[in-house]
Amino acid sequence: MNIPKPFSNSCFLWSVTEYRTIKKIGEGTFAVVVKAKSLEDGKYYACKTLKHTLRSWNHVNNLREVQALRMLDSHPNLLQLHDILFDLETGSVCLVFELMEMNIFELIKARQYPMPENKIQNYMYQLCKSLHHLHSNGIFHRDVKPENILIKHNTLKLGDFGSCNSLYAGPPYTEYISTRWYRAPECLLTDGHYSHKMDLWSTGCVFYEILTFRPLFPGSSDLDQVSKIHDVLGTPKPTVLRKFKPYRKVAFNFTKRKGRGLSALIPQCSETNMSLLRLMLQYDPEERISSRAALQHFWFREQRLEKRRATSLTQQTSMDLERGQRSTHCPSTGDNQKHGMRQACQAVKLPRLNQAIQPSPRACLDSLPFCPARGNQERLPPITNRTNRSTCQKVRILKLSNT
Repeated sequence: MNIPKPFSNSCFLWSVTEYRTIKKIGEGTFAVVVKAKSLEDGKYYACKTLKHTLRSWNHVNNLREVQALRMLDSHPNLLQLHDILFDLETGSVCLVFELMEMNIFELIKARQYPMPENKIQNYMYQLCKSLHHLHSNGIFHRDVKPENILIKHNTLKLGDFGSCNSLYAGPPYTEYISTRWYRAPECLLTDGHYSHKMDLWSTGCVFYEILTFRPLFPGSSDLDQVSKIHDVLGTPKPTVLRKFKPYRKVAFNFTKRKGRGLSALIPQCSETNMSLLRLMLQYDPEERISSRAALQHFWFREQRLEKRRATSLTQQTSMDLERGQRSTHCPSTGDNQKHGMRQACQAVKLPRLNQAIQPSPRACLDSLPFCPARGNQERLPPITNRTNRSTCQKVRILKLSNT
């Protein structure tokens, strides 16, 4: 596999027989991502090489991203980990993920006209589903932003779990977390006392960006970030600030501001859209909507109906298959008797209307034809549930050589 060396801005290459590098597709603070082709199955993958080195496989296993993906079951809206490559000599680690077409940031950048509302609904519904799955399994992402939301064929998947944390660890959490523009007020004003509701704030910022193609709170510093939030939402009530007071980093006294309001920024937005956006961007995290409640919002009514129709169709198909399998089984004794009675009734010749109906000896129960079970009939093979192992457990420690 050819992937960039750690701590290098140039695209130095490694050579391994399993993968071949196609091109570099991204670089962040902690990793470089390249598109690579598997020489084993011929498919393309996104290979994320960490810029920091690790000393042993135990350290690789303890990576926050690896642990989170192992805790989570496979979900259609979460990016799937395909493989892990670890170089024992250099300590370099490469995480191999499924390859998506683009991220939301690239999608927004490439568009010139607003997206249709049904497409926005589809993307936001899938994003809320991914967050609900995370939160239901005791994990929150902590870095929801357009660059970490990937799409392919109208399917949305949340990726980059390097900043995620457990809900059961409890605060205080790391203070500097999430990208500033998508950081919730409790992350800015407290000493690490926040919860999974911060993901919903970030989702609201992404929602606004998809609607308008521009960021909602593009602050240049933490103080400027708070100021931009107050410009739109206004200063919070004293009761809300008192909740932050025991956990605040420094004393703050905000000049009272009313705020322009979200409606003034996007007057073309429908009231239903605006309702969900306001619930996601509640200053008080206790009043902010949860991922479960967001999925039940009226704006997603069509998505829920479509999901029910798909579920009903799947169940009906399963029932039809089950009935088809039962019909191929050998008939029971009761079935043979019913079949014989039908044949006997068909064998009775009806008289003319002016003739009396005489009992036919064929109608006698003892003389009904009997259809024996076919002893040479082949039995259908039993249906077995084959559960695939999680792909993130497919781990190989490889020795990589420099070219």
